[in-house]
Amino acid sequence: MNPCKRREFIKTIAAGSVAAGAWGSMFAAEKRPKRSRPNILYIFTDDQSIRSVSCYEEAHKWVRTPNIDSIAAQGVRFAYCYTGAWCMPARATALTGKLPHGIESMRMTGKYPGSTYDPKKCPFWPATFRKHGYYTGMIGKWHTGGDTGHGRDWDYSAVWDHTQPGVYGGYYKNQKISFNGAKPKAVGGYSTDNYTRYAVDFIKQRAEDLSKPWYLWLCYDAVHGPYNSARRHDKDYKNAPEVAVPKDIYPPRPTKPDYMKNYGVWKRNAAGRPAKRGGTLDRAVRQYNRAVRALDEGVGKVLDALKASGQLDNTLVVFTSDQGFAWGQHGFAWKYAPYDANLRSPLIVRMPGRAASGKLCKHAVGGHDLIPTFFSIAGIEPPWKMHGRDISDLLKTPDMKWDHPVLMENTKYYYGKDTERKDRPGWSGVPWWIFLRRGRYKYIRTLVEGEIEELYDLQADPEELTNLAVDPKHQRLLVDYRNQLVAELKRTDAGMVKNLPKVGAAAYRKGG
Repeated sequence: MNPCKRREFIKTIAAGSVAAGAWGSMFAAEKRPKRSRPNILYIFTDDQSIRSVSCYEEAHKWVRTPNIDSIAAQGVRFAYCYTGAWCMPARATALTGKLPHGIESMRMTGKYPGSTYDPKKCPFWPATFRKHGYYTGMIGKWHTGGDTGHGRDWDYSAVWDHTQPGVYGGYYKNQKISFNGAKPKAVGGYSTDNYTRYAVDFIKQRAEDLSKPWYLWLCYDAVHGPYNSARRHDKDYKNAPEVAVPKDIYPPRPTKPDYMKNYGVWKRNAAGRPAKRGGTLDRAVRQYNRAVRALDEGVGKVLDALKASGQLDNTLVVFTSDQGFAWGQHGFAWKYAPYDANLRSPLIVRMPGRAASGKLCKHAVGGHDLIPTFFSIAGIEPPWKMHGRDISDLLKTPDMKWDHPVLMENTKYYYGKDTERKDRPGWSGVPWWIFLRRGRYKYIRTLVEGEIEELYDLQADPEELTNLAVDPKHQRLLVDYRNQLVAELKRTDAGMVKNLPKVGAAAYRKGG
C-alpha cells in the first residue's frame, strides 16, 4: 500500500475507534435510521474575532483553525455577523430572540458579574422547543442570572455560572460545574476540553435515542481573557511574525465622536511597538490565538462525534461567538464599541439540503436572526415576536437579493424599559450607542446629547477610518440612514425611540 494512503487509512481507523467502543462502529452508526426533524448544534464561543479564524480573509496569516474551517468548506460562511456588544446581552439575545431593549426584568445585581431575571417576564425560547418534542441541552458558560433554567428550558445542563465566580471559579481552570441543576462540583482540567467532552457525551447519548431531535447550546468560555492556553499549545505561534499595527491605534481621531477622539490604551514601547501595562500587542495576539487552538480541536471532536453517530448530516451546525474583539483597532483592547473590529463575529453554518456548500454570504446578519431561523428549520411557530429575521432562504442561496438591515445596540447592562432612561451611564469611557448596517453602509448614533453621528462605507473603508457623516456631500445619505435606524427601532418596539438625544449641530439635518 502507498505509504501516504496507509497513514491516512490508519488515521481514519484510529479516529473511528474511540466512537466505536461507545456505540458501535462508524459504519453501523451510519446505517441507523435518522430523525425526521433536524438537530441543532449552536456553538457559541466567547470574544472570538474573525481574525482568529483562518478561513476569514482578515485572519492573521499564521493562524490555523482547520476544524472550524471545515464547517465553512461544507457550509455557508457569513462575512458580516453582529451578535452582541458584550457577553451578557449577546447571551440574553440568544435566549430570547430579542435585542436588549425588548428583554424585560434582566438586571445586573450585586457585585459584577452578578445578574438576575424573572422567568415569567423573561421566558427563554428553548422551553418552547421542549414542549414541541425537542431534547434540549446547555453546556458551558452561563451569564444571565442564577436561575439557569434546568428542567424548564433544559433537559440536560452542564453549567459554569460566570454570574457567581466565587462559587464556580474563573475562566479555564479550577472550575466547578453544575450538572442538571445539582450543586456545583469541582471538575479539574481545562475548561475548553471539559466542555468538548460533555458535548461529545451528549451527542453519543442522543444517538441511542432517536425518538426526539435535539438542540444543544455549546457555550465555550474561550477565548475570553485571561487567554490561558492548554499546556500542549503553550509554545504554538512562538515564531509568528509581528502583528500589523492598526492604522488608528493611536489618537487623535478628529472625525469621530468626542469619546473616541483621544481614546487609547496602547503606547509605543522602547522598540516602537504598541504595548500596554508592559505587554506588547504581538505577545497579546499570539497568546489569544493559542487559546483558540484547543477550541478548534474541540470543534473537530464534536464534528467527529456527529459523524461517527450518523447524526452529522441531520444536524444544523452553527458556529459563532458572542461578539468579536479588537486588538489595537481604534485604540482598543476590548469589545463593546460599535466598530466591526470590536464586534464582528464569525458565523458559519452547515447542513446539507438546508445550507449551501462552500459558499460565502456577503450580506450582513445579526445573532438575533438565528433564533427565528432555528424555529423555521424545526417547523415550530415562535412563541412571541422576535426581533430577527428568518435567514433560511439566505442559507440556501447566499447570493440572493437581501436588503434587510441589521440593528445592534449597546445599552451597557440595562434591558427592557430601563433602556429608555435619559442619563444613559457609559462604561469605561464608552457611551451607549445604536447602529444600523444595511448594504455597504453602517450608521452609528452615539446616545449622547449633541454628539455627531458616524457613517462608514464598509466596502471602500472596512477599517472605519473615514466618517462620511461630517462630509457635506453625504448628508442626504446620512439622513436616509438616520431615518432607517428610527424605523427599525419602531419595528422592534423600542421605547427609547421616544427620547433619542439630538445629534450634533455640525452633522444635523432634517429628519433626525
